[in-house]
Amino acid sequence: FIVRNKMQLSVFMIRSCHVLSEGSDVVCAHSVCVLCDHQMCWSGFLCSLLSIPLSILPSVQNTSHKFGTCDPSIFGVPIPVMSVMADQQAAMFGECCFDIGDVKITMGTGTFMDINTGNKPHTSVAGLYPLVGWKIGADVVYLAEGNAAGTGAAIKWAQDLELFSDVKETEAIATSVEDSDGVYFVPSFSGLQTPLNDPKACASFMGLKPSTTKRHLVRAILESIAFRNKQLFEVMLRETRIPITKIRADGGVCTNNFIMQLTADLLGRKIERPSHFDMSCLGAAFVAGLGTGYWRNQKELKKLLTTDQHFLPRRSKADWDKGGPYRGVLQSWESALQRSMHWYSQP
Repeated sequence: FIVRNKMQLSVFMIRSCHVLSEGSDVVCAHSVCVLCDHQMCWSGFLCSLLSIPLSILPSVQNTSHKFGTCDPSIFGVPIPVMSVMADQQAAMFGECCFDIGDVKITMGTGTFMDINTGNKPHTSVAGLYPLVGWKIGADVVYLAEGNAAGTGAAIKWAQDLELFSDVKETEAIATSVEDSDGVYFVPSFSGLQTPLNDPKACASFMGLKPSTTKRHLVRAILESIAFRNKQLFEVMLRETRIPITKIRADGGVCTNNFIMQLTADLLGRKIERPSHFDMSCLGAAFVAGLGTGYWRNQKELKKLLTTDQHFLPRRSKADWDKGGPYRGVLQSWESALQRSMHWYSQP
């Protein structure tokens, strides 16, 4: 099972398949914020503080665990439920980001950037938050995550405005002009998350002029996604101080080569794009397969992962930092961010 909305949904999904077992994995349990990170069990102190009876909470299980068996009336045969995972953790596992310093960028409705921090949870003051990645056997893996809302939503909004008819056209539209003609897009339909953390920020186009065309607007939107990726990555480097080992991307938006290449350029790092983009499903299947013994270890899983394309930075990171072609553009875009902040009186 892949879970998107906390522990309650995982328990509901298990019950909806008529599974005669109750429980939640440590990943989903952690999202309730009353789990002891070190002992991997419910915190009696926090539950008491919040007046939550321990008796109403499900048992906490490993990510790879036999949660029960589906009723044969559903699929025709009894199928064991061997894995329950949240979507981003499942995508991280599907990308085979098993080592400390492995980074995963999921670009879908929003952008989620995760780094493997090993067996220690990471705390931050700039918007990254610690997550339990998975617990298999006695081994617990933690992640640090930052997010930017509105990634796919901004592209869908532009399509609704008829800036283009098919999302697949956006890459060609963006490359049909040399730049955005000084237009900057702030993708904050749901406020700004890491590292600015302003729920009152508004979405905006800035720098519009008579020469602005639809093509410039489309390019500005795609550029803003890559700019937010750079922001998240810089916060991750600064806060965790963990050497990056690899970067892999997934999600529907990662099919856009313009965004992928610009992100690689801005990060100054190679980014791998897998052959399959829905890595959450693959990750949950990987964990279930390990639990049943279908695969023996993570080394076997790594051999199964295939790469569609590698995106290499066209210049060194030092060149970009010193004055690459986007240095001035980034500065202007960051000014646009500041002007969009604190726009609404209430979030």
